[in-house]
Amino acid sequence: MQVRLTRMITVSLAGMAVLLPVTACSSDEPAAGGAPQPTESAAPAEEPTPENLHPFTGRPAERLRPVLAVKIENTAAGKPQMGLKSADIVYVTQVEAGLTRLIAVFSSKIPAKVGPVRSARISDLHLAPMFGKPAFAYSGAQTKMLPFIAEASLFDVSDSRVPGAYYREPGRYAPYNLFAHTRKLLAGAPKASKAGDIGFTFGDPPAEGGVDRASYSVRWPAARFTFRWSEAKKQWLIWQDGKKDMAAEGGQLGASTVVIQYTKTERSQFHDKNQSYTPLVNTVGKGSAIVLRDGKAYRARWERESEKGGTTFTTQSGEPMNFAPGQVWVALASRKPVTP
Repeated sequence: MQVRLTRMITVSLAGMAVLLPVTACSSDEPAAGGAPQPTESAAPAEEPTPENLHPFTGRPAERLRPVLAVKIENTAAGKPQMGLKSADIVYVTQVEAGLTRLIAVFSSKIPAKVGPVRSARISDLHLAPMFGKPAFAYSGAQTKMLPFIAEASLFDVSDSRVPGAYYREPGRYAPYNLFAHTRKLLAGAPKASKAGDIGFTFGDPPAEGGVDRASYSVRWPAARFTFRWSEAKKQWLIWQDGKKDMAAEGGQLGASTVVIQYTKTERSQFHDKNQSYTPLVNTVGKGSAIVLRDGKAYRARWERESEKGGTTFTTQSGEPMNFAPGQVWVALASRKPVTP
């Protein structure tokens, strides 16, 4: 992990990833191949951070822990979600019918439980290499996608590979009641990569270029997010489809930094039985972004040279676009919402 100074202290992480979502299955198929249920064991040894700052959040961290990525339901039927408050990074990605799902990335703080856990998409597999070889939790995938999962840079800790890590949450109905114990998920991937540089930088905001914003909205064909600045909480509180986005643990979800990363969305090779195609979100290349922090909106540029590389964010003048220390939400969106 490279650490550098930009005005204040800046942690350079290498960048975000390509998200090429895969077709949402109208019925989630279990991934093939079962594996023995892992026993709970001690977490892998942690590595010290060079500057005691975590590369995903910019907050103090004495050790770097393994990375766990979880595919999370994001419709009203699956709310409130559990565990999102503890995530370092939350990605919002478009899936079939213009809806969205989340990919929650955990490392600096691991909650006891997460969910509802849902099916994988091809976009998830393009995201994984940025984190090395993380543990990836999901529930089911299209049959024709299974070979892609087998070759992906990840440790498969799905419900078919590590069944003992999953359980049905009382008071909810299938398929929105599948949750997982994170300790058992990580026990199923003892060699998962530890957190490293993914291109993010943290520190003081740019000296100029920010515009005061009380709120900012971003749309997908069948979903809308609004981020509203709370001076009291020093967070962008989150609304989805006009309703407060609440956490199962209590309170409203919110982030220190929100990135709206504009990408090109097109049709992928995958579709469900109703011929609803999965969007392909192109995140290798260059593009524009809006970065929300400290009650201001900044125009920015993003660049990602390769799938294994990180995504860097810069200001209009080419300086590093520092994020505020804390949780980061990255919304992968299109300037003009489209259902391919």
